[in-house]
Amino acid sequence: MMKEYFLKDLVKIKNGKDHKTISDGIIPIYGSGGIMRYGNQFLYDKPSILLPRKGTLDNIQFSKIPFWTVDTIYYTEINEDATKPYFLYNYLKILNLENLNTGTGVPSMTFDSYYNLKIQLPNLSIQKKIANILMDIDNKIDLNNQLNDNLERMAKTLYDYWFVQFDFPDENGKPYKSSGGKMVFNEILKREIPIGWEVEKLGKVLLTYLGGTPSTEKKDYWNGDIPWMNSGEVANFPLLSTEQKITKEAIVNSSTRFLPKGSVILSITRHLRVNILCIDACINQSIAGIKENEKFKNSYIYFSVLNDIERLMTLRTGAQQPHINKQIVDNSNFVLPLDQVLSKYYTVAKPIIEKIFNNSIQNQQLSNLRDWLLPMLMNGQVKVE
Repeated sequence: MMKEYFLKDLVKIKNGKDHKTISDGIIPIYGSGGIMRYGNQFLYDKPSILLPRKGTLDNIQFSKIPFWTVDTIYYTEINEDATKPYFLYNYLKILNLENLNTGTGVPSMTFDSYYNLKIQLPNLSIQKKIANILMDIDNKIDLNNQLNDNLERMAKTLYDYWFVQFDFPDENGKPYKSSGGKMVFNEILKREIPIGWEVEKLGKVLLTYLGGTPSTEKKDYWNGDIPWMNSGEVANFPLLSTEQKITKEAIVNSSTRFLPKGSVILSITRHLRVNILCIDACINQSIAGIKENEKFKNSYIYFSVLNDIERLMTLRTGAQQPHINKQIVDNSNFVLPLDQVLSKYYTVAKPIIEKIFNNSIQNQQLSNLRDWLLPMLMNGQVKVE
């Protein structure tokens, strides 16, 4: 049995405040796009649904810890005698709020726009059960994300220790450079490297590619089954999916490039970012792709390029759209360690990357499950006993 409410019966909407005078801390400060920074003060310390006031109206957020909101987003005091906060948050997420937009330019929402929303709720017991199911899924996704952050930091620390500080284990298991391992000065890098190691241009030892965009006037090229990515999508590590897909005809008749899973990709326009493909995919002209080979695997290539991002950023040209070109990527210095060192490194680094991939794939599956369940749970199509 559902009971109808207006949102004004369930929440009190409160305005956010300016955050510029707040010192840094550990309390999240939210804007309409998500967490902006962390401060040392909070506006509210109970579970709250954060409702956009301006900007993207579908980005409804939730906080169960103390927080601050700026003036582009409202926070709510929730009537927990009538609704469970996490249930109501998920209910509001599936509503289309765009038709309530009161702004003539930037999308905007007023108190009344929200307050007059009609809400159908089951009893509190059912709300609690549904909220617990959804929270369990979301908590597992958050946990996997935290694990991946830690794993990536661990892998980067390992790379830096072995290939920047040169303290990989020597034949006695001791840190090479710190234990007096022989070093020689390298004229290209202008620093010492372990004896026997070499330096070459990246494009000499690895296959690199620049992508392209199939003609948007050819309908037969689009909505296929082959993922095709733009440079903005490179930020999501590791890359699991793309917004658009193309056909085999598009690959044949355009300059896009197909890269296998495990390839390293680098966005070469504006913000230079590096990533690893968790799927087979094609790339556009703002992405450079680097294929693995028998000797150099993504767990080495990825961190080598990542460590070079600061230098690459200084080489961008173009006022409107700062960018680098493929030649700059190919001419980047690439350190060639001894085979036995790389082999030992892969035994440690490869499982870390694979674990990140597996956690990310699980998150994708959990997100799909949640999105499939959500509307059916909310409208009563699926019963929770």
